[in-house]
Amino acid sequence: MAENRDIYREAGVDTDQAEAGLRRLIRSVTATWPPRGAAGEVLLPIGYYANVIRVGDTGIALCTDGIGSKAIIAQMVGRYDTVGIDCVAMNVNDLICVGARPVSMVDYIAVENARPELLEALSVGLAEGARQADVSISGGEISQIKDIITGWRPGWGFDLVGMAVGEVAIDRVNSGKGVAPGDVVIGIESNGIHSNGLSLARRAFFEAGRFAIEHRFAELGRTLGEELLRPTHIYVREVLDVLGAVPGVKAMAHITSDGLLNLTRVAAPVGYVIELPPPPPIFGLIEHHARVERAEMLSVYNLGIGFCLVVAPDGVDETLRILKRHGRAPSVIGHAVADPEKHVTVDGKYRGKGKHFAAL
Repeated sequence: MAENRDIYREAGVDTDQAEAGLRRLIRSVTATWPPRGAAGEVLLPIGYYANVIRVGDTGIALCTDGIGSKAIIAQMVGRYDTVGIDCVAMNVNDLICVGARPVSMVDYIAVENARPELLEALSVGLAEGARQADVSISGGEISQIKDIITGWRPGWGFDLVGMAVGEVAIDRVNSGKGVAPGDVVIGIESNGIHSNGLSLARRAFFEAGRFAIEHRFAELGRTLGEELLRPTHIYVREVLDVLGAVPGVKAMAHITSDGLLNLTRVAAPVGYVIELPPPPPIFGLIEHHARVERAEMLSVYNLGIGFCLVVAPDGVDETLRILKRHGRAPSVIGHAVADPEKHVTVDGKYRGKGKHFAAL
């Protein structure tokens, strides 16, 4: 696996270094936490999808995330009215993992130049994402920092980040501590790459393959740029419906960077055995043109599963029914097993722990 990890690192993303930096950061920021029982008490450890603070008898869920290098794809295509959906999705999909109902978001737009047409297009996507997630955009900030933001398309550089707020009853905060061996993993489909792994995808197609952004692969049915720019699915409505109707929901996982290893963020000492359905064709194209192994793809991408629910066996049928009613294509993809080291085994061929998969 060392060679494949170097490929992703050379593409600009070093997950091991980021993890080491995060550990140092955590030591500093957790020193700011108030004592147990005080206003603002922090209820979850850092490293889950979102955190929850106590305000009176209410849990306020908080998270922040951005669109990363999907901003470069938007510049390559010359279209900016969809990435706001991704910004909303990356935040609200994390909030629901702790059992919270998303309520509102604020955004931060850093730009090379404050072009009115760029800002208007970004606002279109933010508003559409908010509509899909049933949240408001209650404010934000625009920062012109030409010396920091440099566009792939000169003058059009930008970064887009959001911070979302939700609410959850203190006794309903979900950290996955109740997951037990035999609980069932239900996967909900992604619509492709979503908002993670764009650095490796750009390396595969535009550096190694030297394809144009307008190139059409027969497998995709659209241009390469259109495929990579497809907005991240927002799973709020269906997941909240499941939480309201199925008492046996043990955990939820937004499948982003690190792929199915996101399942191991839960507090319970469990691992998972997964059988993946055939992934969308974009992933096979990345694997081929980047010349990486499937284990590396599992470490980086969702491979067609954008969100997972871990439910008790007697809640499976109702969960599937609700998800299908919302127009999703869910499937049972695996189950939890007793494993204090939290491995994830996929297709009987790959085993992952921490940040990486390797072939068995």
